[in-house]
Amino acid sequence: MARTRILVATAMALLVAATGTAAAGVDLDGPHTARHQAAAREAAALTGSAKLYRPYGDDITFTFDAHLAAKDNMRPEKAYGTFSFSHYVDGGGGWAKGRIDCLVTGGKTAVMTGIVTDSDTPHKGRRVGISVTDDGRHDRVGYSWMSADADELTVPRCTSLPPFETIKKGSGDFQVLQWYPEYPTRP
Repeated sequence: MARTRILVATAMALLVAATGTAAAGVDLDGPHTARHQAAAREAAALTGSAKLYRPYGDDITFTFDAHLAAKDNMRPEKAYGTFSFSHYVDGGGGWAKGRIDCLVTGGKTAVMTGIVTDSDTPHKGRRVGISVTDDGRHDRVGYSWMSADADELTVPRCTSLPPFETIKKGSGDFQVLQWYPEYPTRP
């Protein structure tokens, strides 16, 4: 008799828990489905600012405000926002700012491209690529113009070198929002 009461009580508890979950509107597909992500937030983002670590006093700063709307989840070329970078050392250097034209994120890494709209560097009017890893106190940045032919370089959308530069301790606040692409289902 005691065993029967325990089984009935367990069954009732499971029924109440299942009913409560369904009544609360919990998405039983899980938190990583494209449907859930699209309803909950934008599809991807890269925001923040940081200075690069350089042992000889270079002042290099990158800033991002890049977004991909949920409605454009499978169209990273619809990303929008701005970026800027500057590099000064011993009283000389340059700066650039531009508009985002593509954004893809994977985990804590983002790759964005954008057209430089204003600059005192040879990059004005060109597409550049920048990558970021948001790893807490160990953020990193990479950029497409790290080559011998940088003055002629234009990159395709959503491409850059991997994040190879280290961020100056205490200066980074990059935030990468994970992208969840929708994969077509088989008919």
